[in-house]
Amino acid sequence: MSTLNGRQIAEHGLDGWAFLVGGLQTRIETGSFAAGLALVDAIGAEAERAQHHPDVDLRYPHVDVRLTSHDVGGVSDRDVAMARAIADLAQSAGHRLDATAVSLVEMGLDTPDRTVVMPFWAAVLAYEAPGGDADDEVRDPAGAGPTVWFQPSGSEEPRQRWHPDVWVDPSQVEPRIEAALAAGGSLVSDAEAPSFWVLADPEGNRVCLCTWQDRES
Repeated sequence: MSTLNGRQIAEHGLDGWAFLVGGLQTRIETGSFAAGLALVDAIGAEAERAQHHPDVDLRYPHVDVRLTSHDVGGVSDRDVAMARAIADLAQSAGHRLDATAVSLVEMGLDTPDRTVVMPFWAAVLAYEAPGGDADDEVRDPAGAGPTVWFQPSGSEEPRQRWHPDVWVDPSQVEPRIEAALAAGGSLVSDAEAPSFWVLADPEGNRVCLCTWQDRES
């Protein structure tokens, strides 16, 4: 089974789901903890039936769901089918899926030599280095904390060492940029759009707003 890229996922027309860094995500507005728990139970039963299990985060007013196929390292047809099943369960219970409310944060560290600093950050965070195609990052083995990746840079000072990457659905780029500018920020560069935009806060600290567009996966 192969993975699907962003364009292929978009062609499936999964309303209420966002493709963020190798997974499908949504927020289901339930309005109460009890309603959310009932929905989680229903999702769990469907996951057992299909033998394909999502990550589920139950909160007081909502349930967050993330789908990925770990055996192939990305989104597969199984995730698309499960996303449709979860959407049906939510809608049958009168709940709304909201892809605009979800995002995924990664942390990038600019470094002249990642081999020097990667072991430290893996140790202090209790993370693991997956290796392979992801040999420039460390990850939380529990999947809870943000991935930390190491971006090649020069050694000239001063330089910003840390920057967040905020992954969002493409439909959310414009409203997020508008909100950031209204909050006193600035658009540093859109040269790599629609893959990512570089923004800065009023003190010059930078963040990348990222999407799946114009990427191989």
